[in-house]
Amino acid sequence: MAKRFQDRIALVTGASRGLGRAIALGLAREGAHVIAVARTEGGLTELDDDIRKLGNTATLVPLNLTDTPAIDRLGAVIFERWKKLDILVGNAGILGKLTPITHADPKMWDDVMAINVTVNYRLIRSLDPLLRQSEAGRAVFVTSAAARKCRPYWGPYSVSKAALEALVKTYAGEIATTPVRANCFNPGPVRTKMRAQAMPGEDPLTLPTPEDVAAQLLAMCAPDFTDNGAVWQFAKGGLAPDVPGI
Repeated sequence: MAKRFQDRIALVTGASRGLGRAIALGLAREGAHVIAVARTEGGLTELDDDIRKLGNTATLVPLNLTDTPAIDRLGAVIFERWKKLDILVGNAGILGKLTPITHADPKMWDDVMAINVTVNYRLIRSLDPLLRQSEAGRAVFVTSAAARKCRPYWGPYSVSKAALEALVKTYAGEIATTPVRANCFNPGPVRTKMRAQAMPGEDPLTLPTPEDVAAQLLAMCAPDFTDNGAVWQFAKGGLAPDVPGI
């Protein structure tokens, strides 16, 4: 029986740990060749070992995504080797510091916007031609309820995720007549290092694991997932709509 992502080419950012690692492993387990992008070479090597144990292979890309010209070069390499990209998962993100807007350090603000927004714009810009070469290109970007809740002290993160959702919805409208579909996924609270940073007093054992959450995101990467420009969210009963598509 063919695996769900057999022979599909998938790129995952922030793939060395947490949710990104779980997504990369899930895709590989179901047959995809994963292009794993992250800053941490050690984490990528460990991911590669685990993917090999699954009987699959991966392409490791140690990359600081703020080196945006390198994203263009990565797109060129993917074209030379595979001529297409079937799946793009924009997972890399940073929280920044929880602080009043009036106290936000400008460099911290710029760093959050760079990783959470500008990097994803550059990924779309560079990889859209490759996604269009797939018979069913799928792009999924990890967002947060913070984009709409706008809680005090979460300003940089909330603003960046709201901008990300606007970016993806705009892109979705522009690809509506193509085989490509682009959506956002809100994982909710997950047992990750970022969540522990944001909520240090929380018991992590009360939260779903990255593997639990990744399983639902994978459904959005499949050719039969045809929603476009929407936000979906992790739910105990299965993937649930959060914000409708266009």
